[in-house]
Amino acid sequence: MRLLEADFAGPIAGYAGAALLCSMLTQWLSARESEIYSEILCWATLPVLVTYQKPPRPESILGPVASGESKIPTPPRSSMWMVAGSVAIFSFFKTEIDAIRLLPALSPLLLAYQKYLGSISKPPVGLLSPIASTIWGTALVASLDIFIFSAGNIQESLFSVIPTAALLIVYAILFPRNGPSSLIPSINVEYAIRSLSIRIIILLSLLLGIDAISFGLIKTGVTTTVVVGLLKALSWYFVIRVARVAPWSVAPLIGTFSIASTSNPSNKSSDLQAAAYLFVSVISLGQLVSLLPKQAKLRLTLWAFGLISLIPFLLNLWMIRATYHSAKIFGPQREHPVEALVRNGRITFENLLKRQSQSYKEAVEEYRRRYSVEPPPGFEAWYEFAVHHQSPIIDDFDAIHHAVSPIWRISGQRVLEIMNQIYFVPNSEMWFCNFYGRYATTRCIHPSRIYDRHLEYQFDSLLKNLKGVLPDVQFLFNHFDEPRILIPEWAGEDAHSNQQLNARNMSRQPIWDEITKFCAFKKKTNATQLFDLPFVVDRSSAIDLCEHPEYHNLHGLFISPVSFSLVEGLVPALSTGSLSTMGDILFPSPAYTELEFTYDDAREVDWDAKRNNLHWAGSTTGGFASDANWSSYHRQRFVKLAQNIERQQHYYLRNTGGMVQRIASSFLNGRLFDVAFTRIFQCEKRYCRDQKRYFKVGGWEDKDRAFRSRLVFDLDGNGISGRYYKLLASKSAPLKQTLLREWHDDRLVPWVHYIPVSQSLEELPELISHLTSTEAGQRHAREIAEQGRVWFFKALREADMAVYIYRLLLELARLQDPSRAAGSPAAG
Repeated sequence: MRLLEADFAGPIAGYAGAALLCSMLTQWLSARESEIYSEILCWATLPVLVTYQKPPRPESILGPVASGESKIPTPPRSSMWMVAGSVAIFSFFKTEIDAIRLLPALSPLLLAYQKYLGSISKPPVGLLSPIASTIWGTALVASLDIFIFSAGNIQESLFSVIPTAALLIVYAILFPRNGPSSLIPSINVEYAIRSLSIRIIILLSLLLGIDAISFGLIKTGVTTTVVVGLLKALSWYFVIRVARVAPWSVAPLIGTFSIASTSNPSNKSSDLQAAAYLFVSVISLGQLVSLLPKQAKLRLTLWAFGLISLIPFLLNLWMIRATYHSAKIFGPQREHPVEALVRNGRITFENLLKRQSQSYKEAVEEYRRRYSVEPPPGFEAWYEFAVHHQSPIIDDFDAIHHAVSPIWRISGQRVLEIMNQIYFVPNSEMWFCNFYGRYATTRCIHPSRIYDRHLEYQFDSLLKNLKGVLPDVQFLFNHFDEPRILIPEWAGEDAHSNQQLNARNMSRQPIWDEITKFCAFKKKTNATQLFDLPFVVDRSSAIDLCEHPEYHNLHGLFISPVSFSLVEGLVPALSTGSLSTMGDILFPSPAYTELEFTYDDAREVDWDAKRNNLHWAGSTTGGFASDANWSSYHRQRFVKLAQNIERQQHYYLRNTGGMVQRIASSFLNGRLFDVAFTRIFQCEKRYCRDQKRYFKVGGWEDKDRAFRSRLVFDLDGNGISGRYYKLLASKSAPLKQTLLREWHDDRLVPWVHYIPVSQSLEELPELISHLTSTEAGQRHAREIAEQGRVWFFKALREADMAVYIYRLLLELARLQDPSRAAGSPAAG
């Protein structure tokens, strides 16, 4: 008896330590795309490592572990195929959902199965024995572990049911038992390893073949895949050795520890969540130690593995505190760049308000001064309408003029002809609309569609009180989210004699060269950078494509738009958003008045109760992924940065040698970013899967969850973002990244109503650090949130949209007046 204990219990701590180390390294190095490859290599290697030895006699340390004669019976084929199938299922799900969040549940389930078999022995005595050797104790710990791992993602936790069940079957079949009567015939893994490995490799190879047929061959790092495969084999080998004298429930404990200990504390949303993962690693380690026989030499030294979780946790806390301290280098004597930007923004906004006309006469004079033409017919009635509805903006409607004025170069009759011509172009995707002034109603038709995306409703609801006031107007409306109209180079002096139209479908292909081909003679200005970080100083310059050729591979719209039918010509078509080089006439998006994007004050959270972080959740709109270039799309770049997936270099402003300089660091405080994709689509199935594996994908999210954070992010999708107004109306400070112009650009002032973000995102880590970690930054964030909210309810009401549309229709009516000659607008 003593000899057996010495033989099997003596080195058990070493085997357990080796299993922990190999499992951790596997978890740390493994990649989902190479999971099946490394699993095949694992089971090809394992027979070489495992040498069958006679198992301990029934009198061994933890009670009977085998029965019958010394001769090992031939393992049942059905059991081996069940193990092989379960391993294949587990491996498949591991490639799809990464961490198996229900893994801790295996400990109480295996303990219950051991009790069912009647092979459970007297539990070891110790402080942690109740939570390691009792069903109720292990179940309690497992429930807590699962709650911590799931982090509210119920959907992904449910996906873990199948692989967890598969692994339970594996361990149950490998579990030794007393007698022949059991639910599933047992096999001795050491004796059957060769036959078992062959079956597993066959099934995994079939999975790999199906995967290759469905998604194509996957490129993986050969060296890493080989290393991970060998580590998996070693992990299995050492677990098998441990299971000779300890229950198989040690295996899920080792797996749970590896998941918790290798989880990056920097990516956790709070100190509490990071501490919870530390707790899981320590408690699972304690359970493991408690299950090992007391005779095992150096058993207690396994507690040293707890340092693997503790040290990164403490280091992360230190880095966060150091970052907070370093961010406070700015003060009264040394101004952060945001201070100057906010101050200049306020001056710009004050000037905007001061210069608005206070009478009809002033409005007419200002119109003449700005545009060198007379106002359109009906301008006085429009002015009275604007004043009656307390419009804070009377003169700044440059967006309308800049879109309409190029088309003055062709006659009104030709404008009508062009609209009819474009409508009948195959696949034009244009709605042809008639606004009937007498009834203030709009009717739109489309060659093939019925749903007009609430276009008629938008016009009818906003202009319902203007019956008999406006003239009849015809207009085209772009059905797509993306802009459509490119004003050609010949739209100059000879536009009237060169009135050709060019329409073509450029969906899912690069469009940069086409939409910037008229930039050749425009001189690029040197954008000002504060402390070598691209804080947005001049928004007009920041969105000017001609000034920024580097944008060509920074936005999904330029790389592979979902739908892009380019119309080149002097075409008066309305769109909800447009690029700087394009000529769409801007119109308030109907999405802003849809229920999904409407602000609900009852769901609001007061500033002091909001979390001090940045929130964004959404889908992978913005471009169609048909190749590996999806990682360059604007939404994917943002989420990649916020989740710190590749631990890229981030830039901060720090005091170096008494001077403020830009420094690079791979550290990103994950507590400050609550960012995730909630839906992966608009991609070929292979690249959809690649993105699901690459990003940490969140579950379904309440549409108003953003209100829980002080900072909320908004960026382009396929077109403009429909949630922008809801964020402006909230008590949170919106950060906005966009390249699209909208109707409201003349009235929203950066650094006053929202915080602009550059396309490169290089300044974002420093910006978020300043707005969350310094007194001045938090004050500015709160002020911008309040100012944006107040201004939204003054200048972005439905009444303000009506004022804009009213003026737009006056300009369109003049533009298409059949009596208007080419070259100039008609007299007012």
